[in-house]
Amino acid sequence: MKPRLLKNSAVGMIRLLSFLLLMAVCLAGCKTSRQASSSLTKDSGYLSSKVQLTVPHKDATLTVNGTMKLKSGERMQISFLMPIIRTEVARMEVTPDDILLVDRMGKRYVQATRKELKDILPKKADFAHLEKLLYAASKQNGKKTLTGKELGIPSLEKGQVEFYDFSDKGFSLSPTQLSGKYRKVELKELLEMLMSLM
Repeated sequence: MKPRLLKNSAVGMIRLLSFLLLMAVCLAGCKTSRQASSSLTKDSGYLSSKVQLTVPHKDATLTVNGTMKLKSGERMQISFLMPIIRTEVARMEVTPDDILLVDRMGKRYVQATRKELKDILPKKADFAHLEKLLYAASKQNGKKTLTGKELGIPSLEKGQVEFYDFSDKGFSLSPTQLSGKYRKVELKELLEMLMSLM
């Protein structure tokens, strides 16, 4: 694949991935998961996993892998990596108070508080419910995959986000720091741009 074609498809992929990821987090509080026994518990205060996001795009299906890290009661980060070169292309960070979405390729970000998102988020879509969803997914028979249809995005019915290879070993998780090269955009602006791609 030519570099320019690779870059254009990557930009489109990141836009679609960012939208699906944002919707997944926004709607996570509305989903339920099956319960089963597992050795992973909240006792350690840490949960990590690998993540695979699959999104239909024009005549193809794009897949990107990443990692999820959760520090119980404090912070959750999902990082998506460019295939082959393994460079971070997008990051989402969620705390009990706010959400940060970073587009590394476009050098821009959205940061919004739960209060600012109250008209978008379902009432139960808070950090505690997101944490509960991830711990439920880590169970042996837990629901590890959410589809675009389940997230209420009919245009991405074949899209899905899957969590796997869970661990409760400790790790370092610091707040995301962005340099002055990044431009802050409004959530409305980003959503409108992303919706135009559907």
